[in-house]
Amino acid sequence: MSTRRTFIKQTSLATAALMLKPSFLKYDHSYIGLQLYTVRDAMQKDPAATLEKVAKIGYNSVEGATYSGTEDFYGMDAKAFAGLLKNNGLIMPSCHYRLGEDKLGLSDFKGTILHGWDKAVEDANAAGLQYMVCAWLSPAERGNIDHYKLLAAHLNKAGETCKKAGLQLCYHNHDFEFIEDNGQLPYTVLLSDTDAELVKFETDLYWLTKAGQKPADIYNAHPGRFPLWHVKDMDNTAQHAFTEVGNGVIDFKDIFKSADVAGLKYFFVEQDMTPGDPFDSIKKSIAYIKQNLV
Repeated sequence: MSTRRTFIKQTSLATAALMLKPSFLKYDHSYIGLQLYTVRDAMQKDPAATLEKVAKIGYNSVEGATYSGTEDFYGMDAKAFAGLLKNNGLIMPSCHYRLGEDKLGLSDFKGTILHGWDKAVEDANAAGLQYMVCAWLSPAERGNIDHYKLLAAHLNKAGETCKKAGLQLCYHNHDFEFIEDNGQLPYTVLLSDTDAELVKFETDLYWLTKAGQKPADIYNAHPGRFPLWHVKDMDNTAQHAFTEVGNGVIDFKDIFKSADVAGLKYFFVEQDMTPGDPFDSIKKSIAYIKQNLV
């Protein structure tokens, strides 16, 4: 069984494996991404003006935060939204999706892994995506270790559908995946019970840090499996609040040393809550990134 202690014991074995395969393809430093959840209110009001503003600030890559089988991409169909991105010099390599086991009171919750996934994959291709990401589990979708094993089976199946369409499925973590149940960590179960080719992972560096994990240990133990990152900082208060990148306690310079081992392809700035105008916050984050990380 895997615990917090055994979770990182695989590092030495993985390091030995890396000696046989020295490096993965390096990520493209020219892309600085933004998770659109950071500017969600503006996206709901006026996606065209919001994307124009994001591009002018300097971001050239975005990750979608909202997709449903009825709303599509921020109220636009895939081709229309792809055109809007192109007009602003933006790419959207990935987008977030829900599992759909908990319908959250919605009788028609389509566009999720468990409901209308084929259509979601079709739309993802039309929008030019490369990655489809299981974004978050509601409390009702978490359960015990056996439930996470069932989730792994769902992810494998959804990942196979993605693969057939030339896409890659990923899973995005929070901190609840690192709460032990019956001596095991849910995150370890998801890593071990999913096919390494069908299911990759998007690591949220804030939530990993809050859970007491060291990203480099995870990357070394499972090299090449983490093509997407959320670059999100944590302030130095008892609340561990979200803050602008470079304004908190997370050592991104050190973490980015593991980019090649992780298999990083794209990263996205995300700040779930901001002290004021989110556009002011994302300006501060990109200024730090340009000066220190790319």
